[in-house]
Amino acid sequence: MTILEFFLWSLLKVAVVTVVMLLGIAYTVLLERKLVGRIQNRWGPSRVGPFGLLQPLVDGAKSFLKEDLIPTAVYRPIYLLAPILSLGCALISIAVVPFGANMGPHGFDLFEISNINIGLLVILGVTSMGVYGIALAGWSSNNKYSLLGSLRSSAQLISYELALGLSLVGVVLRAGSLNLRVIVEQQATLGIATWNIFGGFQFLAFFIYLMAAFAETNRSPFDLPEAESELTGGYHTEYSSMKFAMFFMAEYGNMINVGCVATLLFLGGWTSPLGNLMPPLQSTLVNALLPIFWFVLKVFLFLCLYVWVRGTLPRFRYDQLMNFGWRFLLPLAIVNIVGTSLWLAYR
Repeated sequence: MTILEFFLWSLLKVAVVTVVMLLGIAYTVLLERKLVGRIQNRWGPSRVGPFGLLQPLVDGAKSFLKEDLIPTAVYRPIYLLAPILSLGCALISIAVVPFGANMGPHGFDLFEISNINIGLLVILGVTSMGVYGIALAGWSSNNKYSLLGSLRSSAQLISYELALGLSLVGVVLRAGSLNLRVIVEQQATLGIATWNIFGGFQFLAFFIYLMAAFAETNRSPFDLPEAESELTGGYHTEYSSMKFAMFFMAEYGNMINVGCVATLLFLGGWTSPLGNLMPPLQSTLVNALLPIFWFVLKVFLFLCLYVWVRGTLPRFRYDQLMNFGWRFLLPLAIVNIVGTSLWLAYR
């Protein structure tokens, strides 16, 4: 493969993945509104298009067409940079996520933008940068509510990022690699029996990851940084039009990223529940598309869990939030690391 062919294939992958990611963000919003509507015994969006399927497109157009108000006292360069930084970090993370089996022309990896040996570290590093967008938005808005929201978010992310990172150590110890493809392929041997959550005895790590992920993405019941009853909207109080929509998109993009990482590390990635026990089919097209189906299905179920929690659990108090992270999840993550290490050493 020539350099030009490699560049064109890579450009095509970036374009396709970006479009799919943006569509995924739009329809995750619709999924949430529909599921929360059902939980609350109402319909949810149902007027625009069949079954309300065009509602995300109309919402996006409305965000673009709204008047873009910029308060006079804001620090303009950082005020404008903050939503770009938040959305950019949410979109960059998907670049190292493998969502299908390794196949393509001349050994070219068709179902991953960039296959690197430290993919997991890259995701953790890029997503942790997203908090700068929130912190800068709160400071540059020159609004006390925005500043309080950004300070809450910074403290919350620092507190829960520690537990989230430690929860993944057991998976890395078991796989012996930070390469996401290696981690998934190790879980494919016996299907669901060798997934890390079951066969790897990482159900405790999955619980810690799940709780920390809710807090990392500022989702209910950990949505203290934008608590409407206390902070009128938190760090995006002074944002309107497309800049507000970019923060909104960043939140749902991070939800998808969290679902992808959970799928890769704990739920077997793109492999089927039967793993290598199911022989490959005769059709090359089906063999290429079936792994994508399994991957998307697992991420979809993870997002449904997100919405279910939002529709059923009340918001924490801030002291409860901090105590839960430092006094419960962090010690639990350390216990999981010690237990996994002893089990691997004994085995």
